[in-house]
Order: sequence, then structure tokens, then C-alpha cells
Amino acid sequence: MRLSTVDLQKRLNPDKPKGLHMGLTVLIAWLAGAAFILALAPYGIWPVAVVSPAILYALLVPTMTGRRAFLIGQAYGTGLWCVGAFWLYTSIHVYGDTPTWLALIMIALMGLGMGLFHGFLALIFNRVVGKQPLSFAALWILQEWMKTWLFTGFPWLFVGYAFTEQYWLSSLAPVVGVFAVSFVAVLLAASIVELLRRRGGYMIPSIALLIISSTLWLINPQWTKPKGTPDLSVSLIQGNIPQDLKWLTEYQIETLKIYATLTRDEWGRDIVLWPESSIPMFQTEAVGFISEMVAMAKETDTTWVTGIPYKDEAAFDASTDKYPPFYNSVVALGAQAEGLYKKQRLVPFGEYIPFQGVLDILPNLAGSQDIMSYSRGSDQQSPLRVRGHNLGAAICYEVAYPDTTRKNAIGTDFLLTISNDAWFGTSAGPLQHLQMVQMRALENGRWFMRATNTGVTAIIDHKGRIVERAPQFERTVLRGDIQARVGNTPFMRFGQYPILFIMALLLILSYLGKRPKNPVRSVK
Repeated sequence: MRLSTVDLQKRLNPDKPKGLHMGLTVLIAWLAGAAFILALAPYGIWPVAVVSPAILYALLVPTMTGRRAFLIGQAYGTGLWCVGAFWLYTSIHVYGDTPTWLALIMIALMGLGMGLFHGFLALIFNRVVGKQPLSFAALWILQEWMKTWLFTGFPWLFVGYAFTEQYWLSSLAPVVGVFAVSFVAVLLAASIVELLRRRGGYMIPSIALLIISSTLWLINPQWTKPKGTPDLSVSLIQGNIPQDLKWLTEYQIETLKIYATLTRDEWGRDIVLWPESSIPMFQTEAVGFISEMVAMAKETDTTWVTGIPYKDEAAFDASTDKYPPFYNSVVALGAQAEGLYKKQRLVPFGEYIPFQGVLDILPNLAGSQDIMSYSRGSDQQSPLRVRGHNLGAAICYEVAYPDTTRKNAIGTDFLLTISNDAWFGTSAGPLQHLQMVQMRALENGRWFMRATNTGVTAIIDHKGRIVERAPQFERTVLRGDIQARVGNTPFMRFGQYPILFIMALLLILSYLGKRPKNPVRSVK
């Protein structure tokens, strides 16, 4: 039977693909994305991190238009972010005094914006590359990686974090980082779908990678080794200062009293660590208090490390600047201590105003950057020097950036991160944040001290295991010991480049394989 041109075009480009009704398909995709939150802390149901991407893959495999594919991916991504990052509602509504209705709209808009990553993933999967598990998983890693830098980045909700304590898979993290863990999980998810479609050959790459990761887990290679010095005794101070009081001028002295009181019995330990901005004023405004703490630290041979807003008056030029640059910083003081670290990754609209100057045309925002905008620290900063060791630092959510933390970890003996997660109340946000710190410890083979205002304050070893942990929302001190380690993991040496190279190669091969060898020129 001879096909007409019209018939052939319909078969090659079906306008109405068979399958589920579009509305039902979009709903399933949205629910699959929303359910992913169950795979992360505090729920920890890691199989959901396989099932959720598997559903998206299954929805995208049938032949469909690019528009339909994009909407499915967009729905998945919107569900993922609206539910997975709903902890933002607490900071927007409770502490930002935004009306409920407007806060919900803002969350929805954020979900739609971040959902574009999965929308374009689905579109490219449908139109550009071959529809098979390797290309799907490679595109997934590409969109996760883009979230670490595009528009300053929002590197949250990665699939790999669901396997942080599943060492049969996360053993890949010290070798090629969290993206490799995500890749294997997503590849397994898509391969299972193909297995159910009786195309079991697609399972071979997944099985091979799982054998590699499981072998690493069983062999347990020590990518780093103890430095050979005595473990250090540490006290992490958790002040539990209410967020609505923390920055009030009239509460500043009370905040200092709380931290000083909690620390009174900790002098004499090797390290006393205070959280992010635990001194809620510039160092120039707290000279007397800082001098008193430093004197106590030196007297008891204690290193005191604290978060503090740092004003660099030496860099101020009145002819060009409106005010001296200031930084969200952590400083090492007291006995055997030296160094200042300035935060590199700032939170948009929280620590600085994007498009400075442009927003001055809006009366309500004119000049707001003069109050809100921290300066960005250099990405070439020296580690803190603490008791003869190099100490790498990360402040608040910049520990979510794998490559930033990796660079800060090079040449260090152990790491710290300080934070104030009071902004997110009792939501899952602080627990997800802790899970990321565990992954950073595993990637870099270093112990982590994590001091926070309200929790979760913890000590984490070089395998990403929580050694000590303080309860949330309590005014308390967490005591423990940390080990100095030396050496570099493969991830520290090479970063994300190997996994990104492999992903790019897979996508190029998939694209070339999809191109028709004998394209139809015309039909008479």
C-alpha cells in the first residue's frame, strides 16, 4: 500500500499522541515531583528517589509533541519545588511579614521558575536526543549542575542526597561527587521502566555501575588518612535566639549575654565554635565584648571561632563608595588562632539586592541595597589557622554548592560550617541542609563541625556519618572530638569535570544516534 505525503507526515509527526489524557498526565507528573520530598530528610524513604524519576521517564517515553513533553516536565519540576522547598514559606510569611495569599503565590512562582529546568529537560529528551535511560539520566545531571550556577544558583533537591547514608551507592561521592550518585539513581529508575517494557538490555549499565559502587562500599578505600595529631576537643554553642528578636537593636546585648553564659564552662576546650552572626553587630561595634572573649580564650588556651558581620573600613573610599564593604564572615580568635573567612555565595534578596541601582526606580526599594547588600568574599581565600591546623569554612547555604566547598577544603585538615536556620522554623529545610553537609564531608573526606543558632548542630565524620548531634530549638552546647585528616579524594582533585565530560559525551552520542541515516527527501 502506498502512503500519501499527508499520511506519512501524520505518522512522523502525530499531533494527537495516544496515551493518557493530558490533564491526567500533568497531574501525575506534578504528584511524582511533589512526592520526591519523601526521599530526603527528615523522611528518608530513599526508594522514592528512584520511583519519582521513573514516573517522569515513563510519561515521556511515548511519542508526543514537544509542547506536551515540556508541559509534563514543567509539571514535574513545579511539584518538586513547590513541595520540596515549601520551607521558604516560613521565612517569607512568618519572618518576612508577607500575607499568606501573597506568600503562597510567591512559592508557586518560584516553583514555576525552577520547574523550567525539568521542562527543558523533557523537551530536549523528546526532540533532540534518543529516548533511552542513558540520555535521560545525563540530561538530569545537566539540569542539576546548572542549578549550581545559573542566576547565582539554587542547588537544592538533588537526587543524590537521598542516598547520603546509603553507602552502597554514595561511596561514589568521594570519587566523582553527588552528581554521580544522582546519575546512577536516575539511570536505574529509567532502566527499571524499560525492564517493565521488556527491554531488559537497558539494565546492564545500571547493574555495572551498582556493582562498582557496591564494591567501593565493601572495599572501603581510605581516600584520606588521619594526620597523626591528637583529636581536638570542641564545643559547639547553640544559642537558640528567636529569629524575630535576633537583629533587634535592643536585643543585641541579651544575645551576647546568652552566648557568653553558654560558653562560660567551655573555656579550656581546644575549640569553641559559635554560629553564623552570633555576634549580631559589626566587629567595630563590639570591640569591648570581643576583647573580653579573646582574653578569656587566651587565658584558657582555647581557640574561639565565631560568625560575625565584618566591616572592612580599610577598604572604604568616600570618593567612590557610599559605605564600607561588609561581609558575612567567620573569624578565628584567641589561642593558636588566625584568619578571617568572608562568605562567597550570597543569598539573593536576603544578603544582597540583584541589579543594584536598577531597582532605585521603585520608590519602595530605592536605596534598600545600602542596608541589605553584603559584599561577596573572594574565591581565593586562605584557610583559617587553628591550633596548627588548616580549617576550611562554609557559611550557611553556600555549603550546598559542591564545587565551592571542594575548593575551600583543599589543603585543609577539617571543615566547619555555621548557619542560622531559624528562618525556616520547624520545616524540613534545616534537616535537608544537614544532609547536604553530610554529603560534603563524604565528598571531601573531611570531618565537619556544624554550629547553628537553632539546629541542627552536629559533628560529622569523613564518611558523612553524624557522630554527635544536638536537639533542635534548645539552648545547649554540643561537645565532642574531631579528627584532622590529610590527603585528597579524587573528587577534590578533579571536581565535577569528569562526570560532566561523561554526561556531555553520552548526550552527543545519543544525538548522533537519533539522527536519521536516510532522511526522507520527498514523497511523490
